[in-house]
Amino acid sequence: MKLKYTWRWYGSEDPVSLKDIRQTGATGIVTALHHIPAGQAWSVDEIQKRKRKIEAGGLRWSVVESVPVHEDIKQRSGNYKTYIQNYQQTLRNLSLCEIRTVCYNFMPVLDWTRTHLKHPLSNGAYALKFDKTAFAAFDLFILNRMNAQEDYSNSEIQKAESYFKAMRQESIQQLTDTIIAGLPGGHKGYSLKAFKEMLSLYLGIGSDELKANLYYFLEQVIPIAEEHKVLMCIHPDDPPFPILGLPRVVSKREDISQLLNKVDSKYNGITFCTGSLGARADNDLQAMASEFADRIHFLHLRSIQRESDGSFYEADHLEGDSNTVGVMKAVLESPKLDEDHMIPVRPDHGHEILDDIGRKTNAGYSCIGRLKGLSELRGMEQGLRVNMT
Repeated sequence: MKLKYTWRWYGSEDPVSLKDIRQTGATGIVTALHHIPAGQAWSVDEIQKRKRKIEAGGLRWSVVESVPVHEDIKQRSGNYKTYIQNYQQTLRNLSLCEIRTVCYNFMPVLDWTRTHLKHPLSNGAYALKFDKTAFAAFDLFILNRMNAQEDYSNSEIQKAESYFKAMRQESIQQLTDTIIAGLPGGHKGYSLKAFKEMLSLYLGIGSDELKANLYYFLEQVIPIAEEHKVLMCIHPDDPPFPILGLPRVVSKREDISQLLNKVDSKYNGITFCTGSLGARADNDLQAMASEFADRIHFLHLRSIQRESDGSFYEADHLEGDSNTVGVMKAVLESPKLDEDHMIPVRPDHGHEILDDIGRKTNAGYSCIGRLKGLSELRGMEQGLRVNMT
């Protein structure tokens, strides 16, 4: 099988240009029409406009990340039927434009969540981090979520309270903004009041209900994806455990197995993200990659370093707890994939290093850190292939 190296690009406003990307070694672009509101269909004209720009830069639009799923669909309420119809039309239009891999997620309210965007590392670089105590401090004492205490132990509550009492107003605002004001590729941000209102819409929706809503969504869109040859690949929950009282439904091996079996089509696949799945110590990533190899339509390769209290930060691509080498090895050697099978892969996130420190960057998506990660992944592949022969 083959790997196609890609690079996430946020459009013309991205500090990393298409010209820059061509110099990295990536040949494919991963992007989305972020200016179109969730739930609205993407027109052929808008898709083609973005596609022409990418091709004029000497690259190819390989993966859509993401076509967002409207909150009404996740709740199966309000205008969810209309939004599903719009989603179906978007898939048709993407296929007409010969773009046939779509990454999406089914996380309620928030997409990927961190507490720190510039966690200092010992070598002077900066990484993204999810600090469990800081998050608890936000949940318990800034957001003041109803019944939040039930989700934490007495020890965790005491640590969170001490953390909160030591915070200045500037730190409180920064933590709040980091969690709810929007990260690249996710929601566009909320006020604290609007955020509380969004959370309240999920009262009474547990993991069983959210799974049922996800399966209903797939039952409506996968037949369209099959008809138009569009590979759908769900992104795991990030972090892969419940937060803010919100359920998680794509966090571990059993979730993925159930999802793929419930709508058993090769067009119902997964984005195998070693960073998201690696935040759980009970996920054997190499075994999972081997088991689900033929349903992996997109690879996000990054590594995280787990901490004893449940916190984690993003490590170098070849270090940490995510076993990126084992995952790539499992995919390259999978007997389920023939030699012509191709999976797009991208270095997911990257440290802020060298000249990118202090420059305007999208959190996790600085140029040089990802370039380092991409180079390591390409070298990893070549080393593995030498040992396969």
